[in-house]
Amino acid sequence: MNDILDRLAATLEARKLGEPGSSYVASLYAKGLDAMLKKVAEEAAETIMAAKDGDAQKIVYETADLWFHTMILLASQGLGPQDVLNELARREGVSGHTEKAAREQP
Repeated sequence: MNDILDRLAATLEARKLGEPGSSYVASLYAKGLDAMLKKVAEEAAETIMAAKDGDAQKIVYETADLWFHTMILLASQGLGPQDVLNELARREGVSGHTEKAAREQP
């Protein structure tokens, strides 16, 4: 599973140097953070609507779009999928209530 994430992350990194007219991803980078955030929000809303419709294929499709745009956002911030996977590994076996309480402490 990490292979596809790693390949996608490498592609997204390469697109940072691309001309905005040469690729969709390069154009998002050129538009800046607000454009990327808008796309993540849009894809999150579409994922929610797909889930409400209960169409499994649509849920997968929209989730893929959400992950893709989230990975663009991560790359724009100098982060990648391994950073998220490391955080998930850190949380593994920790109660969600415990993890949330730890974040809320000053």
